[in-house]
Amino acid sequence: MQVPADPFDPKHFEAVRRPLDEASTMPPWVYTSDEFYRREVDRIFMKVWNFMGHIDQVSKSGDYVALEFAGVPFIICRDEAGTLRAFANSCRHRGSKVAIGSGNTKEFMCPYHGWCYSLKGALTATVDMDATKNFQQSDYGLIPINVDTWGGFIFVNFDPSCESLQSYLGDLPDNLASHRLENMANTRTVEFELNHNWKLFVENAKESYHIAVVHRETINQVASVYSADYTVSDTAGQYCTTYCNHDGSMALLKEDKGFPKIESLEGRYQTGTYAPMIYPMTYLACTIDTAWFLQLFPMGPDKTKLIHGACFPKDRLDRPDFEEVAANYYKRWDRTIMEDIEAGDHQQVGIASPFAQSGRFCFREPLVHQIDNWVLDKVLD
Repeated sequence: MQVPADPFDPKHFEAVRRPLDEASTMPPWVYTSDEFYRREVDRIFMKVWNFMGHIDQVSKSGDYVALEFAGVPFIICRDEAGTLRAFANSCRHRGSKVAIGSGNTKEFMCPYHGWCYSLKGALTATVDMDATKNFQQSDYGLIPINVDTWGGFIFVNFDPSCESLQSYLGDLPDNLASHRLENMANTRTVEFELNHNWKLFVENAKESYHIAVVHRETINQVASVYSADYTVSDTAGQYCTTYCNHDGSMALLKEDKGFPKIESLEGRYQTGTYAPMIYPMTYLACTIDTAWFLQLFPMGPDKTKLIHGACFPKDRLDRPDFEEVAANYYKRWDRTIMEDIEAGDHQQVGIASPFAQSGRFCFREPLVHQIDNWVLDKVLD
């Protein structure tokens, strides 16, 4: 299916806008079009709170990590007082990156002409600028970017006039209060390359329809769509979520040994998994003994970087068998992530076919329908 001359004409999406049992899926070209992707960057990624990892990445004063998100290079760091900060990773002289990779530093020095910046972003030193008229160092600090945290997780927002992170998350922190995410440690992160559009991965993460096929030997053995109760929960914030009631831990393969249940859990969280998708593309899964996150970096209409993070209550790390038991969780996650990646890569190839057309939603895909309409609300006029 070719991209229409005006891909943002609402008429193309009338069938997607219908109620779930009457709706059609997105037109295939929304997953392949450069123009549609650029609109997503402008109207979604540059406007919302984007998940950027765990605070363990920058736990001490001087710690920094240089990242790039949707084509924007930036730095997250802790200044001398321990305050978390974020800046555009662009020297105020001629634009070079001033930080690469991650580490601990007392200042950022541009590798091109040696301009230096403090951890608070102030320009502190230059070379041979004495002859430049009306030049004041105080006018040329690094450009700040909004940064905030919740539950041990870092979020940034590139829009100077954005709403607060607290407002964006709505009631999510209350719903996950008994998991005490802020008392968890991020024990491992693994990076994957996806040869498919970010929306395909997000949609897959929030439907149970594929579990019996894609995860027939893994998740399906622990919490099949028929034995577990996958339900959509109401939300008040920029996220959607499911709750799944099941025996044991969702984060382990059948019969594998795990850690004890998180002692602070209350109510339904003691017997199941709460899995919110914070718009546009941050997946959290909080089960009875652990939590994990899926962090997506869009790299174009058909390329996405995925980072999987594992989180356990900090006192579990003191156990002499921590590494042995944690390996069971890592094994499960690595296996099921690869199952999802393979499914998404196949889907991208098929959806790029000139013969691909919109399909119809199953009743097990209510959040795919909801996510797609959230995207349309943002990108259409």
